[in-house]
Amino acid sequence: MAAWKLTDQEFDEVDEFRSSAKNARVFRNATIILMSSVGRSKSDIASTLGCSPATVDNVRAAYRRLGIPALTPKSPPGRVSRATPEYRAAIRKAVATQPQDLGYGFSVWSVNRLRQYLKQQTGIELSDDQFRRILHEEGFSFQRPKHTMEGKRDEAAHDQAKIELRDLKKKR
Repeated sequence: MAAWKLTDQEFDEVDEFRSSAKNARVFRNATIILMSSVGRSKSDIASTLGCSPATVDNVRAAYRRLGIPALTPKSPPGRVSRATPEYRAAIRKAVATQPQDLGYGFSVWSVNRLRQYLKQQTGIELSDDQFRRILHEEGFSFQRPKHTMEGKRDEAAHDQAKIELRDLKKKR
């Protein structure tokens, strides 16, 4: 492809736009245009910026068509999340429900138990990391549950045994 050059005014506009960029992709896209304007090759730009040569071509073509507005990506990278609004609503509903009310033998949700429950209910399986991120985005915090025998033992007998143990220790 033949080299192309920006006018001094265009270069300054792109450089100023790049300097005010708050998004890494916008900064990269503006840098592609500036590097292209000073004669750097497509493969050199791609290597320097850690992107593909196709990305360099796409950014250049978009800039030629639309100018500076083309340097701001319109959609986020990656595929659409499987955590649909309905799935997120199911998370909120499940967290607000005691596991025992759903027939489980435990009283506190762990992240893994909640994730498995939602997989059964919705058919959507997320990785542990993604599920934790979504819980955080939904405003939930989590920690490992503490498993105790409290509520499962005879408290009166437990208290009596503590007294007897204390008395035995005193007799030594």
